Amino acid sequence: MTARDTTRTAAPHALEVRDVTVRFAGLTALDDVSFTVAPGTVHAVIGPNGAGKSTCFNVLSGLYRPARGAVRFGSADLTRLAPHRIAALGIARTFQNIVTTQGTVADNLMLGRHALSRAGFAASALRLPRAVREQRAHLARAREIAELTGLGAHFDTPVALLSYGDRKRVELARALCLEPTVLLLDEPVAGMNAAERARTAEAVRHVRAELGLTVLLVEHDMGLVMRLADEVTVLDFGKVIAHGTPDEVRRDPEVLRAYLGTGSTDGDGSTDADTVGTGGMGEGAA
Repeated sequence: MTARDTTRTAAPHALEVRDVTVRFAGLTALDDVSFTVAPGTVHAVIGPNGAGKSTCFNVLSGLYRPARGAVRFGSADLTRLAPHRIAALGIARTFQNIVTTQGTVADNLMLGRHALSRAGFAASALRLPRAVREQRAHLARAREIAELTGLGAHFDTPVALLSYGDRKRVELARALCLEPTVLLLDEPVAGMNAAERARTAEAVRHVRAELGLTVLLVEHDMGLVMRLADEVTVLDFGKVIAHGTPDEVRRDPEVLRAYLGTGSTDGDGSTDADTVGTGGMGEGAA
């Protein structure tokens, strides 16, 4: 068994969100939301605070169930599946907040490999030869993923000793250790400084290219969105108000109104779209 034997080989599928509505105690958080994430693309979901972005992610990963609508991944209906069953289909996610700082980077990445283990508890506990071989293969693959995400030099370092940006990238690497075909990134650069944002953006570009991933991200940093995304869906008050390429979206009057309260031309001849494209909708460029 090699380090890549557990990698998924299925053909990529589109991730389809169709007419999804989510309500909480009478409040509509998502209202007939529809969009499609094409295989191999980076698709961003953006919007002002309270637009429904995180709710949408929680539906996709199985944490929330919609009142109506459906989420499909190829022939699979994800709408009523538990999170671990969605992950088993090749969809992994990160979270806004760092989940754990316990153990080393290697320990954290091996947690991500746990779901791919085939040896069984008894064989692992008794350290039977096949279990030992599998453990070595998983460790080798975890090291490869650490290198891909720029964490190779920190593989044996306690996570608690890493910088904030590196800890956030451990979360990214742990998701990659599930060998997903679709990666859901929930605000991957939130709280980072400019240098950390740039390193993380480069890591996302690199893993997408190397692993052929489909990436769906929620992010407030519009510099990163404009540089990484192939397509963008914009939410406001739980509704889709725009969809298109980054350049199309940044010039859409509805998007300008949602973020800036206006779609007018400034006195110097520039438009609000110019502000949007340079970080006016978020934290700044990546």
